[in-house]
Amino acid sequence: MNAETLMAEALLQAQAALALDEVPIGCVIYHAPSARIIGRGHNRRQTDADPTAHAEIIAIRDAARHLGDWRLEDCTLAVTLEPCPMCAGAIVNARIPRLIYGCADPKAGAVQTLFTLCSDARLNHRVDITADVLAANCAAMLQAFFQSKREMGKK
Repeated sequence: MNAETLMAEALLQAQAALALDEVPIGCVIYHAPSARIIGRGHNRRQTDADPTAHAEIIAIRDAARHLGDWRLEDCTLAVTLEPCPMCAGAIVNARIPRLIYGCADPKAGAVQTLFTLCSDARLNHRVDITADVLAANCAAMLQAFFQSKREMGKK
């Protein structure tokens, strides 16, 4: 699957988050040997009352259950927003070799914006990174969500 197709699937997950009134971030994990998406996730922090319920963490757990292994060595993770430090660390720890993300996160981006965890030579694993895939679509969904929240707060 190419990067745009995977990001389109991640955007569907972001829509699922939006339906729950969660921050619309979605993630999928593609397993190359089986040529299938084996992990899906969207933000569920409010729904689950869980600060770790980020889209990437949910998708990583789903993929690991599917494979029966914590090592996701033959996988690509696609997420609509640049991962935060927790999620970038989980990507490294899961040994995911490839990361695709939509838009950069100037407030918490830990892949290329604020930190470079996925390419830090001091860590035992590095990740091939493809940024800005369908970035305008990803950013527009987030901007519309937060704009609606600001407008609701004015009422």
